[in-house]
Amino acid sequence: MSMPPPIPNLRGALDLSSLVNRPAGATPGAPGVAGGTGGGAAGAAGSGPATTVQPGASIPVPALILDGTDANFTAILDLSAQVPIIVELSGQGQPTLTEATALLERLILERAGQIVFVRVDAEANPQLVQAFTATSIPTVAAVIGGRPLQIFSGAIGEEELRGVLDQILTVAGQNGVTGIAIPADGGIAPELDADGNPVPPPMPPLPPLHQEAYDAVERGDYSAAIEAYNTALKQNPSDDMARAGLAQVSLLNRLQGKTIAAVRSAASADPSNLDAQLDVVDLDISGGHIEDAFDRLLTLFPALDPEGKNAVRTRLLELFDVVGLEDPRVGKARARLTNLLF
Repeated sequence: MSMPPPIPNLRGALDLSSLVNRPAGATPGAPGVAGGTGGGAAGAAGSGPATTVQPGASIPVPALILDGTDANFTAILDLSAQVPIIVELSGQGQPTLTEATALLERLILERAGQIVFVRVDAEANPQLVQAFTATSIPTVAAVIGGRPLQIFSGAIGEEELRGVLDQILTVAGQNGVTGIAIPADGGIAPELDADGNPVPPPMPPLPPLHQEAYDAVERGDYSAAIEAYNTALKQNPSDDMARAGLAQVSLLNRLQGKTIAAVRSAASADPSNLDAQLDVVDLDISGGHIEDAFDRLLTLFPALDPEGKNAVRTRLLELFDVVGLEDPRVGKARARLTNLLF
């Protein structure tokens, strides 16, 4: 048994986009997701993993418990853009595994459509086993917005599992995946308001230091947010949410009070000034010019002294967290940096 780690946000998640070869012209929500009481179309996927839904939006599904296969996982990826998915890759006919699955099913059903549970027969679906890098059975993962987060392998207790599901809902909320699955099989329906709209369930609270950082950012106090995230990392060095948050807030803090014109003018006037070039890189990252930012630093790198190279390497690693380790542009820049280092 392995204990579940704190659930990170989507930065650093694996990418399942290549798992299923979607036929040309295929539309999200295509038939093929088998429910707990039979087959049927997913009927829930809007426009794919980039979709952000209104909090508490009704998402029709065949059931809250589905059977996932190599063949139908495209529809499940689409559904995860609107409702967080828990995937269990398990075996058949093993009593201990059956008990673990039953516990997962019960706790997910208690959440009344906040999460959909997908069961996968590992032996019959080798593509999914490979995609989730499952090295033992059962392996449990979440899929949010088309990207999986590995959670734990083996079996864990009920209290720990409830905590894991709370963390999944927090991450899903932070990424706009807040729909409520409405099952066609007679499952529990969500509470409705006076206008007949689903009432969004309360999101699990952020960890105290994360909430402190979030509140500081809201009031524009980036220094306080940085301090809160640093404290969180001292308490738990594997807190990926805090690491990504710290990188993002540090970028905002460095750019505070600077203008686009002044930053670019300073960099053009003195191309050898590393601080000025780092400012342009921050500006490019904040504006979405990711490849330009990485290329600027990696082009400068070979001519720098050891101190300058260390500064560029440190900044690049921080910006990788800002962009997201799963981004292909990060992968290319990381490979290029490695070649320059060795």
